[in-house]
Amino acid sequence: MDIKLIALDMDGTLLNEKKEISEANRSAIKAAEEKGLHVVISTGRSMATLRDLAKSLSLKSYLVTVNGSEIWDEHGELVHRSIVENDAITWMYDLSKTHKTGYWATTTERVFFNEMPEDVTAYQWLKFGFEIEDDKARETILKELQDRGEFEITNSSLTNLEVNTMGVNKARGIEKVCGLLGITMENVMACGDSMNDMAMIKEAGLGIAMGNAQDTVKEAADWVTLSNDEDGVAEAIKKYVL
Repeated sequence: MDIKLIALDMDGTLLNEKKEISEANRSAIKAAEEKGLHVVISTGRSMATLRDLAKSLSLKSYLVTVNGSEIWDEHGELVHRSIVENDAITWMYDLSKTHKTGYWATTTERVFFNEMPEDVTAYQWLKFGFEIEDDKARETILKELQDRGEFEITNSSLTNLEVNTMGVNKARGIEKVCGLLGITMENVMACGDSMNDMAMIKEAGLGIAMGNAQDTVKEAADWVTLSNDEDGVAEAIKKYVL
């Protein structure tokens, strides 16, 4: 396969359970870049919670953040942004209160955890997340979200729901990066572990699921590598790139 870009999720993929990037993963990424490949972080995290980790890798390509809501170039300049409307954020906040769930909400500036500002309109919103331990409550909330017909709904764990505006996902983010680089999704190897990675894993030329990935993600992938605690990213890069 003619792989020219490696798209990597962060949590549960590039990061181990200690939220660290192993030396094996760092070494494999560096070797891939030295071969001329673009290595692109594609994460549910915001730039604010990603910046230091990304800087430690010294990557020379784009960053896809907040599940594709934002794209940043190698100089840290914003290339693209998709927002969630204020009324939708307020509605989801009310939904979380009704069902007494945990929640978080990502703006262009910061992430709110289990709290919200008095004036929702003072911010630009990128994503809303629900943390729901109860399966029945999660199913109820998922149906209410789906019934609105205006959201892209995924997860980053089996107990949460992540909500972006319709049409925003990691695959679309990577596709935009490919357009900027003059390549196609066929040239992409994508690695991930959760439902918010599913679109890019299915649409990439080569989709890799982590050994610790959710079962549905493994079923959709072309290959399953080792877990995030076993340098699964490095293993995939060695097998298909190096």
